[in-house]
Amino acid sequence: MSTAIVEQPNEVFAGTAGPLVKVDHLTCVFDVSRPWLERTLAGAPKQMLTAVADLSFEIARRETFALVGESGSGKSTVARMVVGLLSPTAGQVTIDGVSMSDPRLAAAREKLRRRIQMIFQDPFASLNPRWRVDRIVAEPIRAFGITRNDAEVEARVSELLKLVRLDPADGRKYPHEFSGGQRQRIAIARALSANPEFIVCDEPTSALDVSVQAQILNLMRDLQDRLGLTYLFISHNLAVVRHMATRIGVMYLGRLVEVAPARDIFAHPRHPYTRMLLDAVPDLAMAGRQRKPVDGETPNPIAPPPGCPFHPRCPFAAERCRTERPHAIVTGSVSVACHAVEEGRI
Repeated sequence: MSTAIVEQPNEVFAGTAGPLVKVDHLTCVFDVSRPWLERTLAGAPKQMLTAVADLSFEIARRETFALVGESGSGKSTVARMVVGLLSPTAGQVTIDGVSMSDPRLAAAREKLRRRIQMIFQDPFASLNPRWRVDRIVAEPIRAFGITRNDAEVEARVSELLKLVRLDPADGRKYPHEFSGGQRQRIAIARALSANPEFIVCDEPTSALDVSVQAQILNLMRDLQDRLGLTYLFISHNLAVVRHMATRIGVMYLGRLVEVAPARDIFAHPRHPYTRMLLDAVPDLAMAGRQRKPVDGETPNPIAPPPGCPFHPRCPFAAERCRTERPHAIVTGSVSVACHAVEEGRI
């Protein structure tokens, strides 16, 4: 089996027009109430947590779209809804024209699943410690019926390990015998074994040392160029996605507050929250920029503030911000939900 088979992009993926992923008014609400009897005896109402609220964006083919924001902003919930691990309360995710939640499209969704993979945050937790690496990487190949010939599976696993810059002999080892960066390479090889087109990366480098993060990000960029992959990249760190993302969506308390091309986000951040996140990024260029810690804390998502949810932390907040929720204003390729930006106050 030749390397060309591993590296050849899917013909449908390469030739179909339009965005690969469409997220339309996606909402996810969790019931976090106490048990019914306990709640009844105490006379307490139900408590609902809105993890994601009315989220919409598109991801073009071969693009990297990054979602960034502090912990608790709803990024990982979005990732799980996009791949179908979690059903939305409202709205829908469509991948290559197939809804990920419509029960009438179950057969089409089953055919689509091979083309979607996910890389999780903790490579040690996401790899079965009882399996050798070759079995871990081979599992999607067997599960999707790509090939059942043992010799072909073994050859494919060896190619994939070399593709992520590991030795094929490493296939006989267990996950605990590897470093964190090597384990994440194994997780990437497993994701690639199904020959996917779209990969959701849920903070794939946050558990790694900074030097190893750069290696993994470079590897993922190389794989995207070679295989024509599309990424949804989840991160809480803008510095990590700076050279990875084509476009960036900034999330705050379950909502998108700004969406723009990566170069625009870093050159001209518009939303005050985006500016706050960028001010906290270390000045690696030694340009003399003063670093500022992120002010305040994310409000309780069960009882969010009225109006703009960011207004308690925003230095530009006005009375309108405290009473009226802002809607996204689209200018060219940039979308911002902020009254201060709309009114020209910043």
